[in-house]
Amino acid sequence: MSLEVPADLEKEIDERITHYPVSKRSAVLPVLHLLQHHFRYVNEEVIEWAAAKLELEPIKVLEVVSFYPGFRQEAPGKYHIRVCRTLSCAMAGSYELMESLCEKAGIDRSGVDHHNPIAVSADGTYSIEFAECLASCGTGPVCMVEDDFYESVDDVDALLAKYA
Repeated sequence: MSLEVPADLEKEIDERITHYPVSKRSAVLPVLHLLQHHFRYVNEEVIEWAAAKLELEPIKVLEVVSFYPGFRQEAPGKYHIRVCRTLSCAMAGSYELMESLCEKAGIDRSGVDHHNPIAVSADGTYSIEFAECLASCGTGPVCMVEDDFYESVDDVDALLAKYA
């Protein structure tokens, strides 16, 4: 396995594992979140590294990664966008927001499905996916670009310009 995990990240992972003294397996979610935050997605190398760290078979980690839609198994664009699609945001225009973002960012979502929910622009600058509830139901449509949260989004050009 050739994954290089920085020492400070491994130290943080080791500390998180101590929160689960009965079973290291219980630490799989926080460990995966830390790894995805650093590497931007969870590929086979990340899965194998996490499994070795937690003393699990890789399939046990893959089961978690493939179950939770918050884990990306393919590389996102430089700026990853999540658009809320739950009822409140849908009624406020989130599907139209998704279409507009895709059009302006040059993203083709035709190959998107449950197992591959992310679409990436041809130049790799942007990636996009729908999210289930971003917890701001009264201010839709809402989206996140990386960790930045936006409410009542109506100016797609201005939003994308912040990340150009």
